[in-house]
Amino acid sequence: EIKPELEDNDQELAIHIKRPDIQRKARIAQLKKNLAKTWIDGPGSITGFLVAVIGVCVIGALLASYVGRSLWRTIEKFIMNTPFLRNVFPYVKQVTDFLLTNEEQKKLFSRVVAVEYPRKGIWSVGLVTGSGLEKVVNTVKREFLTVIIPTSPTPFTGFVITVQKKQTIDLDMTIEEALRFIVSGGVITPGSEHVVKALPKAGEDEGR
Repeated sequence: EIKPELEDNDQELAIHIKRPDIQRKARIAQLKKNLAKTWIDGPGSITGFLVAVIGVCVIGALLASYVGRSLWRTIEKFIMNTPFLRNVFPYVKQVTDFLLTNEEQKKLFSRVVAVEYPRKGIWSVGLVTGSGLEKVVNTVKREFLTVIIPTSPTPFTGFVITVQKKQTIDLDMTIEEALRFIVSGGVITPGSEHVVKALPKAGEDEGR
């Protein structure tokens, strides 16, 4: 057996252990210790990740309860009385309400399209968020879509464009599939075959 006082000292192990089977056990013991240090205390630590996941679950369960809703209303009142936050919070709340509570808008937001952006010949995946700017629609007399084009690998930022509906291609993808495609940098490509099939049709329409 390996003496405990020798386990942490590779040089001492090399001097005291000559048998191959003992040396093999020593290497396995050292490997286990290194893995434990890496994944628990080292740069590969999963402790923080687990704490974050548990924290999100607990906060979600709390906010879903009556006590949580009451607490959230209290927090909202506090934010609205805070000088800087009260200027930003209403807009953030408007966006979250748009995505989470408005059924009509959520239905609209569930559409995923391909659009030529930032120039012709380059197709980007976008999420439809509206039916265009009213002034533009009334002036041009055509159907428009407001599309947000998320950036990769962080889809929380992106570009908002107003584009003619006929210049977009509806993709048979869910929002989740589109976001996975964007976050993975195109590695995860659910529904990519729909883009390939649709592009030649778009090219034919343009040539007519």
